[in-house]
Amino acid sequence: QVQLVESGGGLVQTGGSLRLSCAASGRTFGQYAMGWFRQPPGKEREFVAAIDWTASSTYYTDSVKGRFTISRDRALNTVFLQMNSLRPEDTAVYFCAARAPPNRYFSRSSYYSPTEYAYWGQGTQVTVSS
Repeated sequence: QVQLVESGGGLVQTGGSLRLSCAASGRTFGQYAMGWFRQPPGKEREFVAAIDWTASSTYYTDSVKGRFTISRDRALNTVFLQMNSLRPEDTAVYFCAARAPPNRYFSRSSYYSPTEYAYWGQGTQVTVSS
């Protein structure tokens, strides 16, 4: 079982930056592929970024490429999402999620679907003002 807790959300002006953190419990956290999703007001949850369990590959949705960076720190049991050049359309609740089983490589396309993730955090609000 993996428990996830996000933090780092808040209110920021257009062009600003935030760094989201996702702290995980469990000794095997470092063996799970991880993802960030977001849910804008009144919309479906959408893929933002993902990182495989070895941190050798990362994936991003087109709208955040060049602005967001996903990373992980195994010693801290934490995954980060550095968000720069924020825009009003980035406003959403951001969720981190873990895939199962651990120690597994997955196809690129499979990272984009929220149904492929077994564990979810409670979310953190990000609001970008214009």
